Amino acid sequence: MRWPIEYTISSLSRHYRALLRSCARHCAIDSGEKLHGATITTGLLASPSSYLRNTILHMYAACGHVQAARKVFDEITHSQKDTVDWTTLVGCYVRTGLPANAISLFVEMHKHGVLPDNITFVCVFNACARLSDDLFGVQGHAYMIKMGWGSCVKACNAVMDTYVKCSLVSEARLVFDEMRERSVVSWTVLLEGVVKLEGLENGRLVFVEMPERNEVAWTIMIVSYAESGFTKEAFLLLGEMLFGSRLGLNYVTLCSLLSACTQSGDVRLGSWVHVYALKVIDKEMDVMVGTALVDMYAKCGRIDTALKFFKSMPRKNVVSWNAILSGLAMHGRANVVLNMLPRMVEEVKPDDFTFTAVLSACSHSGLVDQGRQYFCSLETLYGISPSMEHYACMVDLLGRAGHLEEAESLARAMPFPPNEVVLGALLGSCSIHKKLHLGERLMQELVLMYPSNTEYHILLSNMYALAGKQEKASSLRRTLKEMGIRKVPGMSSIHIGGQIHQFSAGDKLHPQTEKIYVKLDEMIRRLKLAGYVPNTASQTFMGCHHVEDNEDQREEKELTVFYHSEKLAVCFGLLSTKAGMPLYIFKNLRICHDCHSAMKIVSVVYNRKIVIRDRNRFHCFEQGSCSCADYW
Repeated sequence: MRWPIEYTISSLSRHYRALLRSCARHCAIDSGEKLHGATITTGLLASPSSYLRNTILHMYAACGHVQAARKVFDEITHSQKDTVDWTTLVGCYVRTGLPANAISLFVEMHKHGVLPDNITFVCVFNACARLSDDLFGVQGHAYMIKMGWGSCVKACNAVMDTYVKCSLVSEARLVFDEMRERSVVSWTVLLEGVVKLEGLENGRLVFVEMPERNEVAWTIMIVSYAESGFTKEAFLLLGEMLFGSRLGLNYVTLCSLLSACTQSGDVRLGSWVHVYALKVIDKEMDVMVGTALVDMYAKCGRIDTALKFFKSMPRKNVVSWNAILSGLAMHGRANVVLNMLPRMVEEVKPDDFTFTAVLSACSHSGLVDQGRQYFCSLETLYGISPSMEHYACMVDLLGRAGHLEEAESLARAMPFPPNEVVLGALLGSCSIHKKLHLGERLMQELVLMYPSNTEYHILLSNMYALAGKQEKASSLRRTLKEMGIRKVPGMSSIHIGGQIHQFSAGDKLHPQTEKIYVKLDEMIRRLKLAGYVPNTASQTFMGCHHVEDNEDQREEKELTVFYHSEKLAVCFGLLSTKAGMPLYIFKNLRICHDCHSAMKIVSVVYNRKIVIRDRNRFHCFEQGSCSCADYW
């Protein structure tokens, strides 16, 4: 008996569709591509009634092969493309990091008169959230309501997420309040927005009101407390989550917690996460968590612990290596970085970030020849085109070492225009080496690029002051004041008793202010007896018209440097910890010369190890010297 040819094709098509769907479920791209090839060679795709292309499209999209998916999508006739096909490609664009393409395709879908469904809107709002596109988000929300999907929980959750990512928490609350039904995701999205944009107190109110909490909601609250320095509250919530709600910490939560510890400098909570991870993760420990631990220990000032743990990791990837190399660079361990690099190359292929860390290490330690060698061999030995970050590191390295002409020539010879970081590094070198004319020229460029950045104005003002041009220094600062531009205040924080204590210059808001200032007076007296001389050379006051300071101005300038935030943080640390304990301080700006000199003497007078993380690197003060060797 002979079967009709139509029946044979139909049966074969069903068989291929089933196999392609299986490939999609298991992301088996190799098998999927072979099946795609077979449908072409067998002529199955030639059948006008065949929907095999649609299934092939879904297979490529499920496997994340967006170019192949788009090619097949364009081959399907418009009459055979339905909402699911369009939505499949829109979702694929979002998942593969192409949200702008997703929105463009949605607009194209609308032009062809294809009506979106709730899944389409979810994909589109995911794209808007990634782009923080509030304009398209608002328009899409109105269109969603018009199309009758305003009561769909998943679509409304996606709308709320868009508003949160666009910092429109009031609009997110409005959507939430109008929802007849809410899921735990609805509450969690609102919680994220409130914590991010309205603060922890309001976030706590939402958290308490939640009828059900998932791991994400708990993580948002715990991480927010940790980032804000409220370690006790973070630990209480952790205990409640683990023992009250019977929920565990997964890889994502652990990495989020470690990231929060890195940001706040809270090594106590970070160490707890380390112990927990060892208990719940397999013996080899997840590479992501291990890398986050290396990064946390390094950026919390425990570089030896970070290095020891890194060496114990059974599996390492390029991100793990970059984390330890960057940490060592920040701590001034350039020789260790250069010794480790050959071992890294044997295990994994280095990338852009690897050499940013290597060049940064050379810059922090003044290793000019080694830096030149690695920079020049980026393309020839490692196949990496120098990036803006690589050039910035080299300009900083050359400039700090006094090779300012070479540094400027390199900046001007880049294949792209120098940005703020490159020119800012060059200006910083001018400040170090007192190259005022070049500094003035760079300042003009930087002001045109970034007129509201006070850092460069302050650098040039200090250069004028050091050159004895007080009038120009004062004039520059008066101009800033008239423009309404204020200098970013210096802030220093220290973890004591499970809580973060933050200080600004001249701060008198701390509950123990009186004791801190009594300790400060005692500390300054002891430092002066040990040879400390206040460095007020760069101190300038608004309205000062005289090159020579009078006695009152000199005393006022000395008081200003005495009250710097890191000195207050150190005094609080001396008051609050046992004798001999190391102090770890975290500062948002570069440490000044006066504080740097003072900390070296403090380490001797009080027999303390003092570690300060400023904006650029770590300074470890011990027995009168600093790990940076006065090169920073």
